[in-house]
Amino acid sequence: MRRAESRSRTNHRDLMPRKPNKPEPTRRKRILLVDDHPLMRRGQADLLNREPDLEVCGEAGTARESMEAIAKLKPDLVLVDMGLPDKDGLELIKDIQALHAGLPVLAMSMQDESLFAARVLRAGGRGYVMKQEGPERVAAAIRTVLSGQVALSPRMSAKMLDSLVGGTGKADAGPEAKLTDRELEVMRLFGEGWSTDEIAGRLHLSPKTVDVHRGHIKEKLGFKTTSEFTRFAIRWVASQGGPSAPSASS
Repeated sequence: MRRAESRSRTNHRDLMPRKPNKPEPTRRKRILLVDDHPLMRRGQADLLNREPDLEVCGEAGTARESMEAIAKLKPDLVLVDMGLPDKDGLELIKDIQALHAGLPVLAMSMQDESLFAARVLRAGGRGYVMKQEGPERVAAAIRTVLSGQVALSPRMSAKMLDSLVGGTGKADAGPEAKLTDRELEVMRLFGEGWSTDEIAGRLHLSPKTVDVHRGHIKEKLGFKTTSEFTRFAIRWVASQGGPSAPSASS
């Protein structure tokens, strides 16, 4: 009799509805900010940390610091400024992909999207967003890249599609589109007022190699004199929102 009652109670418990397990909270995606301006990083961090699905896990002010932070923090995405004090943003993206293949990188800059977006994608980045964009646009671009897609403005996406359909294979604009990534970086530094020796030290090149790059730039852009090239480089940097050169360095 007792055995039957025990079986009855057991069966009754089996028929009782079970409480559903609480769903695991969704982990916020971890973002590493790379920008040489502390105030810019702080502003971006404050905005991104307000998003329910995103959080800033760390900050870096140089390319070297960013590589150390990636190895230590294991972020889900790296938001990279194109102009860093120790290395060009394009070169940093290439380094990241060489050592951390597949890590999503989103480039952010004030420089012309029509010139740099395609270069970022070729370097291994997954998108390009202008610093002038609002926080909603930046967060949306991050989510787009994290979902495995490419994040570009509608205008730039249409331009790249047109270039492919037209068979040109290039979405860059302007004569500077003829330059390699290294040549573009050399021209930018000359435009910011750096001397040949200073550029050589920053890029870990010999002064002679810098002069060779400058010669190639002059040839590609049709400049006969160094002064013509320097004036163009200064105007180009100013048009990109970069720092003005104090003088036309040789």
